[in-house]
Amino acid sequence: MHKAVVISAAVAAFTLVSGAVAMTTIFAPVDPFAACRASQVAGGDIGGPFTLVDENGATVTDQDIITGPTLVYFGYTFCPDVCPLDNMRNALAIHEMDARGIEVTPVFISIDPARDTSERLKDFTDNFHERMIGLGGSDEQVAAASREYRTYYAKRDSDDPEYYLMDHSTMSYLMFPEYGFVEFYRRDVTPEDMADSLQCFVEAAS
Repeated sequence: MHKAVVISAAVAAFTLVSGAVAMTTIFAPVDPFAACRASQVAGGDIGGPFTLVDENGATVTDQDIITGPTLVYFGYTFCPDVCPLDNMRNALAIHEMDARGIEVTPVFISIDPARDTSERLKDFTDNFHERMIGLGGSDEQVAAASREYRTYYAKRDSDDPEYYLMDHSTMSYLMFPEYGFVEFYRRDVTPEDMADSLQCFVEAAS
């Protein structure tokens, strides 16, 4: 009799656990981008509200800028090699997206507000893509945006206040207004692979 009670209790416990697992599976949020993700990460900790100044001198927020699929990069226009190469890669991928009939907006956020005026940002972004948006602002505004995106930047020591380099992270972040952050791209991703990935995410979102 005692053995039967133990077995019955074990069966009941198994039934409760199985039911809980089933309910968790049923009600767990479905990731619409799971098949597209190479990095195996999902939003939450990257991205958030910001207030910056665009390349036309207007104060804008993240809601003004991220109105559709948006590729965000933090850098500076005086960067001798990394930023031009990364933004050219991003622009080539978005040109390919344009050819496929899919619109993604490239955004360049300057981490060097002391030198990157709105006019300089506009000259910089116009060299890459007609839709690329340059953003800057005060030191405090840029620092706040950087914190939201978990990026890093620091000014290198220099004897010349006009000519100096900036250390900074180099990820490109894919954002959606409805979902926030969905993917990041390292420097070694080719324009073709980025375009294929962007298309996958845009189609999954729709």
